[in-house]
Amino acid sequence: MTISARATQDLSSFNLDLRDYKIDVVTVNASAASFTRKGQELTITPVAGIRRNRDFTVRVVYAGHANYVNDPDHSKDGWIPTDDGAFVVNEPQGAPTWFPVNDSLKDFAIFDFEVTVPAGRVVMGNGTLVSKTDNGATTTWHWHESKPMVPYLTTVTNGFFQTNFEDGVPDTVLGLPEYNAVDPQTRRFGQKDPNPQLAWERLDATHQPALELFTEIYGPYPFESVGAIVDWAPNVFYSLESQTKPNYWHVPTVDTIVHELAHQWFGDAVVLERWPDMWLNEGFATWSEWIWAERQTDGEDSAQDRFDALYAIPEDSTAGQDLWFPAPNGLHDASELFHTPVYDRGAMTLQALRQKLGDDVFFPLLRTWYAENRYSNVTTQDFIATAERVSGQQLDNFFDVWLFQEGRPEEGSW
Repeated sequence: MTISARATQDLSSFNLDLRDYKIDVVTVNASAASFTRKGQELTITPVAGIRRNRDFTVRVVYAGHANYVNDPDHSKDGWIPTDDGAFVVNEPQGAPTWFPVNDSLKDFAIFDFEVTVPAGRVVMGNGTLVSKTDNGATTTWHWHESKPMVPYLTTVTNGFFQTNFEDGVPDTVLGLPEYNAVDPQTRRFGQKDPNPQLAWERLDATHQPALELFTEIYGPYPFESVGAIVDWAPNVFYSLESQTKPNYWHVPTVDTIVHELAHQWFGDAVVLERWPDMWLNEGFATWSEWIWAERQTDGEDSAQDRFDALYAIPEDSTAGQDLWFPAPNGLHDASELFHTPVYDRGAMTLQALRQKLGDDVFFPLLRTWYAENRYSNVTTQDFIATAERVSGQQLDNFFDVWLFQEGRPEEGSW
């Protein structure tokens, strides 16, 4: 692994994150550096200090077995083995399971991946395919992501896949190269027989209209390629918005494809500063499913209909306890990071805001939020400030009711 970086302060040492592996050598600017390890923290001390604003290059040579992480909510992330390769998804802490990295939401970087696998297997990485080199018994795949990306959005998912770029030339959608890969063993979860054709049909039917819709309502697509990885990974149980190449663990629904594409704007280009503000990712992507349905059905299945159906769920019911507790921006611990309120009540917050402001203010707010924060970090307080500035309204009570107070908001309270 090689990192080219610039010091933003004088450095006598610096830290990276890496789990488990044996490290053979570390160099800084081609000179051997000393290092220590404590848990996943790899502290590197170069021979000489690095001055502020100086460029430097770090090289880490390492080896060992990749082990995925079990998260507090019992999901897996990182390098997750499949029957024919690995499903590589990193939210929130999986990247250090396969490469040394400053695993921070604030560390945007340009990435290159060169991955060598047995001949016949495919590697799907972020960005565009630079080269595919036949070495005889192996093949080396080189992917390049030219736009800023934070570590948890990386992927090098690999295995046997059908692709739409067998000759090295991908299809295009809206002028963008589109790299899709579908595992011939994939199917809907619970089905016995593989059905890769269903995956191809759903990708072909959804990518272009969803990209057109989100470009219209949010702003220009933020990256130089688009695509999808539909694997058969029945022990994973979630999909992820890996930058330019969302990962699907089985044949996804159309809503799931829409959800992960929306994340390319909100989650991938506009990135959280802190994990507890997760509703800014998942609430926006879930509401994107709602506006997609509204536009596809000419309002017969509107975002307001979906809001109303959720709002009708009583607080004291089992479903209500799951929906109304905790508050989307009042999570108690990391195990609730992907809990229902983050998704559904997060989306309800946006639809309630749309009700309050009206479409003539709400949609310009979304475009402003994206335009002002692309390739940067955001917080809930940033969104509140933007909403107040664009609308000209004082919205503290509104956001307090929807984001910070547990329980079902009373009608008229916002």
